[in-house]
Order: sequence, then C-alpha cells, then structure tokens
Amino acid sequence: MIYPFSAIVGQDDMKLALLLNAINPAIGGILIEGEKGTAKSTAVRALVDILPPMSIEGNSMSMGGNLISIEENSMCIDRNLMNISGETMKVVDLPLNATEDRVVGTLDLEVAIRDGEKRFEPGILYKAHGNILYVDEVNLLDDHIIDILLDVAAMGINTVEREGISYSHPAKFILIGTMNPEEGDLRPQLLDRFGLSIVVKGEQDPTRRLEIIKRRLTFEQDPTSFWEAYRGETEALHTAIIKARQELEHIVVDDVVLYKIASLSIMIGVDGHRPDITMMQTAKAHAAWQGRKIIVNDDLRVAAHLALPHRMRRMPFEEQGQDKDRINEALTVVLGE
Repeated sequence: MIYPFSAIVGQDDMKLALLLNAINPAIGGILIEGEKGTAKSTAVRALVDILPPMSIEGNSMSMGGNLISIEENSMCIDRNLMNISGETMKVVDLPLNATEDRVVGTLDLEVAIRDGEKRFEPGILYKAHGNILYVDEVNLLDDHIIDILLDVAAMGINTVEREGISYSHPAKFILIGTMNPEEGDLRPQLLDRFGLSIVVKGEQDPTRRLEIIKRRLTFEQDPTSFWEAYRGETEALHTAIIKARQELEHIVVDDVVLYKIASLSIMIGVDGHRPDITMMQTAKAHAAWQGRKIIVNDDLRVAAHLALPHRMRRMPFEEQGQDKDRINEALTVVLGE
C-alpha cells in the first residue's frame, strides 16, 4: 500500500513541482534535494495514485501535447513492458548499479548472425515509457549513465546501436531524481537538464512535526484504512490534474509574457535558453492548475523560483538561500511589483 500523496504534511513546493510536471511533462522533470527523511521518495511513489495515464492517440503517445510515433518493426520484443495501453502510470526505478545495457537495452547479436533476425532485449528506458522514471540518489549514479539518461529524456527516443545494427523506440517519461547534497553534488551541466529543482528540509514547527509522526504511525498500523481516509482527496487531485491537462492546450502565451521570461533569465544571468523554455512551460502548467487561460505574474513568480535556482551562478562563499533573494529582486524589477 502506497502512502497517500494528500496525506504528506508540508513540503508544499515539492508537491507543487511534482504536480506541475504531472500536468505538463514538457517541463522536463524535477530534481529534489534534501536531507534524509524528508518524504522525497514517499512523495514520488505516491504520485501513481493521483496521476491519470498518458493519453494514447492512434500509434502516438501524448505528453503535454507532444506526440511521439510508436514505430512498428520486426523486432522480437515484449510490448507489454511499455505503458501504452492507458493503464495507470507506475514508478520505474533506476538502480545505482545499473549498467548501460540494462538501462538502454541491448541487441542480441548472436540471433542476428545466426538467424538474420534483429532481437531487442528491452532495458529500463523501455519500461519507463509512459511512466515515471525515478532515480534515487542520482548524484551517486555513474556520470556516463546520467548523460545517457538525460539525453534520452530530452529527445524522447532511445537508440541502441551495436555492430552496425540499430534500433530506436520511444522513451517518454517523467524524470524525477532525488539526492542528499551531503553525499555529493551533480555537475552544473547535468543540473541544467532537470526542468525544476527543489530543496526540502525537515519540518521545524512542532505541531506539524507531531502530525507527521501521528499520520505515519496510523498508516503503519492499518494502511488500508488510512488510505481510505484520504480517498476523497486523492480522487479530487486525480480529477484536478486531468482538468488541468485539458486546460493546458488553451493557455495563451503572448509576447509580453515571453519578454518578461527572457528579461528574468538575463537579469539572473543563467546560461543558454533552456531556463526560458522551462519557465514558460512551468508558468503554463501553473496557470492551468489555477484554472486560468492566460499567464499572470503569479505564474511567472512560481516558475522562476522552481526553474532558476539550480541554474544560477553562485559567487564564492554565496549560500544557497541567497538564490531566493536574487530571484525576488529580479522579479520586482521585471514584473514591476
């Protein structure tokens, strides 16, 4: 039995970032940083109860309005591994000790040489299609595997090539990584590939901390009854995400909004254009979540705080908490508030 998403106390920014990715996977996933025991894994695994399946249109899969073709071929593979039947999404784990072949899959060269038939042995990325790909302690994952993972996440297609034989399959998923900064950092170029980044901390309010303990004890004593107590809130979240996904396609993004986004990126001093696109996709998702058809300043404010901190250049001895102040200063200038 999975701990209900709606039963998690606090961690509002983390929950919002996860919900926005569920509404609009084009955001590009989320990296959750924080000390151990702050509900990072609990929140990720709880998503499966509130997420609707990725929608399938013909032989294409829709995630945030982006269609990707599912090509038919003569490969001998188990297509049931892919979540392309409209079933509830699941969390697919990527272990820290996973090899490249286990992640991307491999081609059976012996069969190809002996029988002249291409046979693909599916990897984790194949199973992740249409689901959530979860990497716990992503900062401890081999850099080569991270590079492969993030490239596939960006392209939506996994290509396996061995000895002149190649095979490609769609690999659209919501990428979520969690890590404890005390155990090491990610390279800046890898941080940039996660759409959003959240830093979570343990609850410091005694009353809320007490509530966390009570809920966890109640859940462990009777998981079924505990889940039933939150069924209404869980179903309400599920319905709200479906509605927001439908509204997403109708969100108007005009030049005024795009100019504000570009101005924020320039003032903050982030590299490249990925932050701009991520902020736009995040602002769209937040507007849809709030039931609006236009993006307002509040949507941009949320998007900036979720999409920019992990992409900011820090001065020597500058602490992470100062990121928020710099972003607020830029927001005040750009939004005129």
